[in-house]
Amino acid sequence: MGVYSRHLRPRLHDRLLADTATSDVRERVCAGLSGDVLEIGFGSGLNLPHLPPAVTGVWAVEPSATAVRLSAPRRDASPVRVEVAGDDAQALPFPDHRFDAALCTWVLCSVPDRRRALAEVARVLRPGGRLHFVEHGLAPDPQVVRWQRRANPLSRALSGCELDVDVAGLLAVSPLTVTELTSWYLPGAPRSTGFLSAGRATA
Repeated sequence: MGVYSRHLRPRLHDRLLADTATSDVRERVCAGLSGDVLEIGFGSGLNLPHLPPAVTGVWAVEPSATAVRLSAPRRDASPVRVEVAGDDAQALPFPDHRFDAALCTWVLCSVPDRRRALAEVARVLRPGGRLHFVEHGLAPDPQVVRWQRRANPLSRALSGCELDVDVAGLLAVSPLTVTELTSWYLPGAPRSTGFLSAGRATA
C-alpha cells in the first residue's frame, strides 16, 4: 500500500462520510442494536455516536491503522467499550456464535471477497443475531449503471471501492436471511455513488 492508501484515503473517508445526510442514515441503521456488536469496516468510528444504550460493547475490525488512530477521540468519548479486535473481515478472529449483532456501513464495496466476509459475519453471529447494514451499490437505472462502470477505475484508485456492487444479490446468496431491505438515492449525492441499500439480515 502506498502513502495515499495508508494515510490520505482514511482521512478522505473520515471527512466525506461524516456529513448530515450520512449521519442520519447511520442513526437509522444503528437503531435496535443491542448486546455485543461486531463492526466490520469500523473506520474512524463514525457510528459510535449513533449506538443505542442497549449496546454493551463493540468489537471493531478495521484494516487501516490510520483509520484506527483517527477513531481514538471517538472511542475515548464513547460510553460503549470498544475493542479493536482484527483487521480482516474475510477471516474474523472470533469463535462461532460470539456476537448478538453485527454492523456494516459503506464497507462491502471495498472488501475483495465479499461473499466470504458475509459468511464470516453469519458464522460469528448467534442464531437469530442480526446484521444491520447500509451499502452503496448497483443502481436500478441503466444509464446510472453505465456511469458507475465507467467511473469504477477512478473510484478504486481514490476511495478503494467498487460502485456497482449488487448488494441485494450478495445478501441473497449469503448464509444470512434478509428480513428488511430498503433502497433509495441519497439526496444531494451523485447518483453513481448515492444509491443505497439498508436493512437487516438474520443469522
